[in-house]
Amino acid sequence: MPMPKLDNETILLAFAVVTGLALVLQTIILLAIAAALRKAANSVREEAENLRTSVMPVIYDARDLLANTQTSLASAQAGLATAQEFLANAQGFYTRVAPKVETAAADLVQITQTLRQQTAEFHSSAADVLEKVRRQGNRLDEMFTSLLNATDRAGGFVVDSVSRPVQQVSSMLRSVKAFVETLRKPLGPRPHILPPGGRE
Repeated sequence: MPMPKLDNETILLAFAVVTGLALVLQTIILLAIAAALRKAANSVREEAENLRTSVMPVIYDARDLLANTQTSLASAQAGLATAQEFLANAQGFYTRVAPKVETAAADLVQITQTLRQQTAEFHSSAADVLEKVRRQGNRLDEMFTSLLNATDRAGGFVVDSVSRPVQQVSSMLRSVKAFVETLRKPLGPRPHILPPGGRE
């Protein structure tokens, strides 16, 4: 099949079709962008409305809070006046009570010194008792040590006293056994003795 000839008109027609298609595509894209922008603008408008509906109560609450704060400041000023009166009363109370507190502090110092002295005496008594207990412990240790040494010596003496006679008896029994065994042995063949002439 022969290839058709491309002349100028065919090429121009092809360019016109491609250009038209590009314009249609561009228009579709611009319409999509416009629709997205409109949707975004509506969304921003709704967010602004939501923000306004949520911020306005906060502003109203802040206005109420400021009004309440002014009331609280007035109450605080009244409280300060009461506090000043209390401080004046406290100062009068301190001037009346201060000598008694000083006397009580002096008594407390004296009690503390007495307790220290008694603690020192108790400590020295406890040290004496502990020293006596330590000495008694040492004496008991020496007594038990000497008792155990004597017991050990007595045990050694008993072992020596019993083992020597047993060894002697054992030696005697071995000797008797050896003697009896030699008596039990049969005598071997007797040697034949020739008569004096050398003939049988």
